[in-house]
Amino acid sequence: MNVVWNASRIGAAALAAALLSQAALAQPKPAPQPKPSQPSSAAPPAASSDEGDVAYAAFQRGLYLTAFREATKRVDEKNDPKAMTLLGELYADGLGVPNDDKKANEWYKLAAARGDREAIFALAMFRLSGRAGPTDRAAGAKLLGDAAKLGHIIAAYDLALLYLEGQLLPQDFTRAAELMKTAADAGNPQAQYALATFYREGRGVKMNAQEATRLLAASARAGYTDAEVEYAIALFNGTGVKQDERAAGEFLLKAAKKNSAPAQSRLALMYASGRGIKADPVEAARWHMIAVAGGSNDQYLEDFVRKMNPADRAKAEEKAKPWIALMQVRGPTPFDQTQPTAQQPTQAQTLTPPAQAKP
Repeated sequence: MNVVWNASRIGAAALAAALLSQAALAQPKPAPQPKPSQPSSAAPPAASSDEGDVAYAAFQRGLYLTAFREATKRVDEKNDPKAMTLLGELYADGLGVPNDDKKANEWYKLAAARGDREAIFALAMFRLSGRAGPTDRAAGAKLLGDAAKLGHIIAAYDLALLYLEGQLLPQDFTRAAELMKTAADAGNPQAQYALATFYREGRGVKMNAQEATRLLAASARAGYTDAEVEYAIALFNGTGVKQDERAAGEFLLKAAKKNSAPAQSRLALMYASGRGIKADPVEAARWHMIAVAGGSNDQYLEDFVRKMNPADRAKAEEKAKPWIALMQVRGPTPFDQTQPTAQQPTQAQTLTPPAQAKP
């Protein structure tokens, strides 16, 4: 089987997906696609400059009531804006305390007034999504700009998306590329992936295939699913990089395990053809069945599975069943991206906090 894969449509579709959903703005899951995630997803605010910040450490460990008490103490004793932001985060996500967007908004405003970029970013997300008040995209965009100026990487990324969108802000590919570069240089894999697309297409920057490949590789190595798929295709075809079918298979396997249907389909082709990976018809059929359940399809693989030994096909179906069942619960979207997920609070840490600590 002569296999040549096309990656350009993946990048274009992924970038477009980020612009279609305004609800996407915020901490990216990981996301271009590039695809930022729902506002306020329990991403912890940056720790204060004091070493051994007990409140922040407790938050990181999922001890949210302890984090609440320690942050309250820091506010009472030092009027610490980082602690204010942490209190806002706890209320915004109902971590250890009842969810209360109004209280979260008040804490964020207090911290933002003291120059905390995490709080400014959180307020931007609230304005863009209409939490704690009416949606105000103009105010949200301004706050994103303020946070980006203070070095908030996700704010720079989200602001770039708004410049790409060209609705709230004037469409400006050059400015979008500048902001994406800021985020990409800081190691954000979604921005690296998006900027790779810019360099490949010459959008907002001078076309540069070498730089596009470098950024794509960086994003893929950071674990961004769409980049893993696209970089695997480049490796398989030897496009802009030395051909390495084995490495392509490794990246596809990583993405396939995160439920990327395009990766699953291409991995199935590799198992079917024995290119870059040991031929295994059962694994080929298994991954094809999973990919089909996720919305992908391939006529070659359909024919391959149809002509299989019935016993092998039955084995593949049995191996695919648990995964497909999980997809029915979680949906066909990727199960995992590059962002850490905050630990869930333990039973002992979900008590209603004391009544003090009012903004």
